[in-house]
Amino acid sequence: MLRKIAKWTGIVLGSLLLLGFAGYWLIARNITQRTERTYEFAAENLTIPTDSVTVNRGEHLAVIKGCTDCHGTNLAGKIMIDDEGLGRLVAANLTKGKGGLPADYVTTDWVRALRHGVDRAGHPLLFMPSHETTMLSEQDMAAIIAYCQQIPAVDNELPAHKLGPVVNLMTYLDKMTLLSVEKIDHDRKMVAKVDSTEGIALGKYLAVSCSGCHKPDFKGGDPVAPGFPPVPNLTSTGNVGKWTQAQFIATLRTGKTPSGHQIDNENMPWKMTAQYEQKELASLYQYFRSIK
Repeated sequence: MLRKIAKWTGIVLGSLLLLGFAGYWLIARNITQRTERTYEFAAENLTIPTDSVTVNRGEHLAVIKGCTDCHGTNLAGKIMIDDEGLGRLVAANLTKGKGGLPADYVTTDWVRALRHGVDRAGHPLLFMPSHETTMLSEQDMAAIIAYCQQIPAVDNELPAHKLGPVVNLMTYLDKMTLLSVEKIDHDRKMVAKVDSTEGIALGKYLAVSCSGCHKPDFKGGDPVAPGFPPVPNLTSTGNVGKWTQAQFIATLRTGKTPSGHQIDNENMPWKMTAQYEQKELASLYQYFRSIK
């Protein structure tokens, strides 16, 4: 009897294991097909000013939008994660040094990446938050491109992405934005510019950068990846909604909450949000407080 039980237990477990492997193989194949798909979008051009005001604005945006956080302060790229479960996630070299962008990489290529989340050949850019940068105004997109185009060339050859099982599974379950090209309304027209006056409208525009982790409704929820803490609710209905504007701004500048808790920059990039202007942080607070 015990032998029979052991035999059937082995068969059941073996069958479940085979089903698990087969299921994962189908998931991995699905993700591979999606990452290798080719998209076609009409080339769009922008006039790129080269004056110092525009370039400085572009540098500010590159910092607060997380470009330098991922690609480095010199935009030469880096390996962000190299983990058995997650895989190898790489931020590209955005300069024209060895291992970076080709010499003939032009404005239309930049716009295609920022607006549509694909490279010049139409292949999806992985882990590039184009679903956020596509919401930029023409003026701000031009400023970022102006800044990036004048960055000195840096030689930095990097390996390719290598997706691990956790990333494949989370992407398949729509728990991670691997392919921003799939999240974008590609027919949406860019606005020429946005009102830079402090207030809810400016906060809403800036908050797009927060939506990737805190969700489109800004009410947070599940961790962005295994091992990370739950994502806080930023709206008036969450704990952050109980903070004063001064406490909110102080937290995003120092990483220390009103209760005295020091936030890990790896979980919440407060060193990046510390670079926001005063009116930008005030506008974010006013916008989040307006959400019920």
